[in-house]
Amino acid sequence: MNISDPTETFRQEARELLDQLEAGLLDLEQDPGNSDLINSTFRALHTIKGSGAMFGFTAVAAFVHEFETAFDRVRKGQSAPNKALIGVALDAKDHIHQLIEAPDAVIAGGDAILEALRAVVDGENHSPPAPTRLDAASAPAVAEPAVPAQSKRWRLVFYLPSDALAYGTNPLLLLDELAEIGPTSICALTDRLPDLDSLDVEVPHIGWQVDIEAEDPTSAIDDVFLFLRDNMELTLTPLEAAPVAPAPAIAAPEPAIAARPAAPAPTPVEPVAPPRAVADKPEQVERPAATSLRVPAERLDELMDRVGELVIAQARLSQIAAQSADTGLKTIAEELERLSSGLRDTTMGIRMVPIGTLFSRFRRLIHDLSGELGKPIEFITAGEETELDKTMIERLADPLVHLIRNSVDHGLESEERRLAAGKSPKGTVRLSAVYSGAEVAISVADDGAGLNHERIRAKAEENGLITPETKLTEQELNHLIFAPGFSTAKEVTSLSGRGVGMDVVKRTIDGLRGTIDVASTPGQGSTMTLRLPLTLAIIDGMLVRVGNGRYTIPLAAVEECVELPEGIEAHAKGRNFLDIRGSLVPYLRLREVFNTNTPPEQHQKVVIVSSGEGRVGLVVDQIIGNNQTVIKQLSKLHSSIKSFSGATILGDGSVALILDTAHLVASGQSYVDRAITGRAA
Repeated sequence: MNISDPTETFRQEARELLDQLEAGLLDLEQDPGNSDLINSTFRALHTIKGSGAMFGFTAVAAFVHEFETAFDRVRKGQSAPNKALIGVALDAKDHIHQLIEAPDAVIAGGDAILEALRAVVDGENHSPPAPTRLDAASAPAVAEPAVPAQSKRWRLVFYLPSDALAYGTNPLLLLDELAEIGPTSICALTDRLPDLDSLDVEVPHIGWQVDIEAEDPTSAIDDVFLFLRDNMELTLTPLEAAPVAPAPAIAAPEPAIAARPAAPAPTPVEPVAPPRAVADKPEQVERPAATSLRVPAERLDELMDRVGELVIAQARLSQIAAQSADTGLKTIAEELERLSSGLRDTTMGIRMVPIGTLFSRFRRLIHDLSGELGKPIEFITAGEETELDKTMIERLADPLVHLIRNSVDHGLESEERRLAAGKSPKGTVRLSAVYSGAEVAISVADDGAGLNHERIRAKAEENGLITPETKLTEQELNHLIFAPGFSTAKEVTSLSGRGVGMDVVKRTIDGLRGTIDVASTPGQGSTMTLRLPLTLAIIDGMLVRVGNGRYTIPLAAVEECVELPEGIEAHAKGRNFLDIRGSLVPYLRLREVFNTNTPPEQHQKVVIVSSGEGRVGLVVDQIIGNNQTVIKQLSKLHSSIKSFSGATILGDGSVALILDTAHLVASGQSYVDRAITGRAA
């Protein structure tokens, strides 16, 4: 993507505005009396229309103009926002998105959407809209409506900000919009026009004086200068009270301006001298420098790769310095380690994105599913400020869509069944995110009927996944829903029945080195929790040795390190526990897990790690120290090895495998379950 391409820049900004428009419409459905929401929605439409015309998206500008005209009745209180209006407005938003993404394609349905929109806001007997003004130089003159007898004449004087032209503002389009308020008489003010030698063609030196016939044009004028008002000079006074200053030489008006209805006086109206409060301002108000910058995602990926290579080189230098007696080399190595660590954190921070940017997409999904299935749904989100690597945000969209659709279609009961069960007729779907050690836990919960274990087991036996004699724990039974082709739906619909969605969830989360927890209570609902690492790039790690092999443990998962007490039986399989300040913590001997044949160290260490609510101790021969770990993905050949989540290159060029703490904690928890089962027997 070429970031300097103006049409691509418009598309990026338009997508953000469309997201803002969708969010505003959905909020407006819940709070129809909120005037701020109505105004923000109108501003988004106004901006899309102006930018579309500026960048040559005439179809977009024309459609949005009609959309804006209809929605203006809502803004003026002449029509109340209701569910029907929001539904049609969302369809219009989708149509705008199609027009922006495929400007040369013939996209049908726009006229029908506009007709439906006018029918909602005006009733069936609506008048046809006024033609769209897209080009000030070629737009034909339009007869203005007759001015009511009580209309007044106002004088508007304005000077645009010094950077208005650089940001694409066209004064002629602004004058066109002012002419739509009522009959106007327009004159150019040249009193600030500099000498030719000092003339800057990118600065609007000419001001404008506009006499308008209208009852009260204040609100309409605010809309015209919506995005310029903060940095421009503008005064509006009743014409009778407007002071008159000596007129400078005035250039002849442009043909398009002269075509507008003029005031009865045959001579041009003399320009007004700005009031003292405006005259005291500096002639040019500089806009503050931009605080954000658009950068293509591939450049961030490339930067992350370079930082990763730098970290590996720094680790090599640190190892050489540790073996050298040169104090100068040691100093440089320590300084480089500090700088590379700071660069790593800064680069990682650039890649981190609030998960709220992802959560906001699902409000529309819930809205549409609620209407399609006839189930009233309340959608609640929490933890939107939780940050994840941008790569993970992008890959999480599809799994969360499938989980939410599953909760709405399979989990939530119909309104009648909820009432019969003593529940609120409105179901609840809750989407939340929270930090959990070295992971982020993302949960999709509903207050529906919960998983039907009998139906799941029967379907699994029917599909040949298990036999009738197979004994499964509740967690194992719950995870059968992620099997390929598995579905408990009785018939295939547009939402479910093909057994594809949950399989996609499982494969995607496995690809992100994450895990899925399923909890369900009959009659109360289900919770699906995705546990994911914070990043896929660089982490802080603890380097340990087991036998002759070196391994890295994610430092964020480490709680503490203790020494393995003497006298513990070396091979007490299934009943390995440590007493950590009164709490029993299972431990795993990594020598046994990795089948290490070398003799064990006399004083072994235990690294206590956590994942979610579980803890486990990992017995190692030696704790070498902490290091920055650049994560390298394992090949497909090794992807089935569950104990490792990746690999890293050490300073001496050797490879250390990164332990999957979530899998090891789950293995430790199985020891606890077997111990409890053994005591019960």
